[in-house]
Amino acid sequence: MVDDYGIPQISTGDMLREAVKAGSPMGVKAKSCMDAGALVPDEVVVGIVEERIQQKDCQGGFMLDGFPGPRGRPTPLAQMLDKRGLKLDHVICLEADNEELVRRLSGRRTCRQCMAPYHVAFNPPKRTRGLRPVQRGVVSAR
Repeated sequence: MVDDYGIPQISTGDMLREAVKAGSPMGVKAKSCMDAGALVPDEVVVGIVEERIQQKDCQGGFMLDGFPGPRGRPTPLAQMLDKRGLKLDHVICLEADNEELVRRLSGRRTCRQCMAPYHVAFNPPKRTRGLRPVQRGVVSAR
């Protein structure tokens, strides 16, 4: 879809890791939640999304990946988009059975040094030393 529509895919998990690494104000807030093993609040994720969609490559549109999740309430996102004069055109919900979700989530790893994401089956690292399983709240698997 990114290629077909010429718009960027905005992954909240990637953005959270980048914001934490950059030490942005929203990244600092996200890191405190992540370190506690908690989900990052929607308001923080929306703040990071808002920072991202202001970049030039998003002027023609963007595709949010992973937010809001199935339990996420669209209200904070809708309020932010409304404030910017934007609206959601489409929502796509992909479904998978629980076994597949567990397989995908349990295979996630994060490099302790650079916070790069890996998956043991889909994107294995060249070295496994220094990797840790992804904790709940570290990525936006909401």
